[in-house]
Amino acid sequence: MRYYLGIDIGTFESKGVLVDASGRIVASASKGHKMLVPQPGWAEHRPREDWWDDFTFLSQRLLADSAIAPGDIKAVAVSAIGPCMLPVDAAGEALMNGVLYGVDTRAAAEIAELTERIGEDVLLDRCGNALTSQSVGPKILWLKRNRPELFARTAKVLTSTTYIVERLTGEYVIDHYSAANFSPLYVVDTQDWSDDLADDIIGIDKLPRLLWTTEIAGHVTPAAAMATGLAAGTPVTVGTIDAGAEALSVGVMGDGDMLLMYGSTIFIIEVTGQRVRDRRLWYAPWFFPGEHASMAGLATSGTLSHWFREQFARELPADTAVVTLAAEAELSPRGARGLVMLPYFSGERTPIHDTRAKGLIFGLDLTHTRGDIYRALFEGIAFGTRHVFETYSAVGHAPRSIYAAGGGTKNRVWAQATSDISGRTQIVRDKTVGASYGDAFIAALAIGDAKRDDIRDWNPVASEIAPDHETASLYDEGYRVFRELYERNKDLMHRS
Repeated sequence: MRYYLGIDIGTFESKGVLVDASGRIVASASKGHKMLVPQPGWAEHRPREDWWDDFTFLSQRLLADSAIAPGDIKAVAVSAIGPCMLPVDAAGEALMNGVLYGVDTRAAAEIAELTERIGEDVLLDRCGNALTSQSVGPKILWLKRNRPELFARTAKVLTSTTYIVERLTGEYVIDHYSAANFSPLYVVDTQDWSDDLADDIIGIDKLPRLLWTTEIAGHVTPAAAMATGLAAGTPVTVGTIDAGAEALSVGVMGDGDMLLMYGSTIFIIEVTGQRVRDRRLWYAPWFFPGEHASMAGLATSGTLSHWFREQFARELPADTAVVTLAAEAELSPRGARGLVMLPYFSGERTPIHDTRAKGLIFGLDLTHTRGDIYRALFEGIAFGTRHVFETYSAVGHAPRSIYAAGGGTKNRVWAQATSDISGRTQIVRDKTVGASYGDAFIAALAIGDAKRDDIRDWNPVASEIAPDHETASLYDEGYRVFRELYERNKDLMHRS
């Protein structure tokens, strides 16, 4: 028998699957961890405890639960939250916590300075992206200026996937899709590292080696085999960012196919036939040479649900809190009885790219319930998602098909509100496990045991979420309020 191991390290939870050659999941497991917020605007993970220990725990658990012989696992692929910024020393040991993706806004000053110095047009042309909180380059510059003693000891700067793959294989590698987020250090036309635009950030020799997602990075070392239970010599792919693996897991393949990933953040990927040039969206080479991806993402989505439960539902048992709150939200009518929420609790990423944007609950009166506010939370995220969809349409790349994935697809209020508010149908495939399933498919691809189109057989379409057009006028008015709330309050947000 031939099996493939996929493990994904998420913002709050890591997941792993073992999959056979037909795409059947033979074992799955998960492990939770926390996102650290040491001060407002910062977001971190502990590399060893939250990344590597999660990987080893899941690998050992999956082997034990499935009783599969380690030698029958023919390839391993990993994905993780990204893009992250992690400096390591010459021995590969982390020098600090990993600085997370766009939810961490600590490098706002460096973003502004580099943008002013290089120029927005040059950045967009050479790097494919404006500098935002999603960009790793400014965060490296922040490290250099604010932690000079750590920067002096830095041998490499990694992202989360690179860290795990190095622990497995001893190789420092990164895929092109992830590397494109290292602006202004990655040039999209040459698909290579360059310090031409900013030679004062870091030497490019301290960045990982560039490869494609499905290439083999190396093989499990004897030390990694002891830690994980895997067989030494097992091939390990380069890996990628979790959202990319999730897109592949639900069949996002060709021009106009779009992933809508419901997770700690909303993340969107559309595969396009040509490079999209617009500062409101992100760009990266797709997993395969000659293909393109246009991305977008909200800064806080599922994270808001975590925050709400912790702050306003402390009396509910932890194991039933989600179900109870969901029932309360379903009792609230669509439109949340006039409430509109701006979900900008960690600033906002696309399309406004405003690290100083603030969350806002508008329209409260003494009759509103917790369920109304909880519904408004998800509808606010859906309004933000509609804003992104409209941005894609404005640049001439309205999606042909939208494939929904992630845990949020099981949240009926959130998923249905997204279709109702955007007026678009979402396609849901049979397996919504997420990025770890995509990783397993990547592992099979990398060693030639699967072809790209096989994902449609591995994971067939199960259902669709169609919009209720009777709610269109109600939500159109709510969306107008949503857009105006930000524009009218932007100056106030920026003062605080």
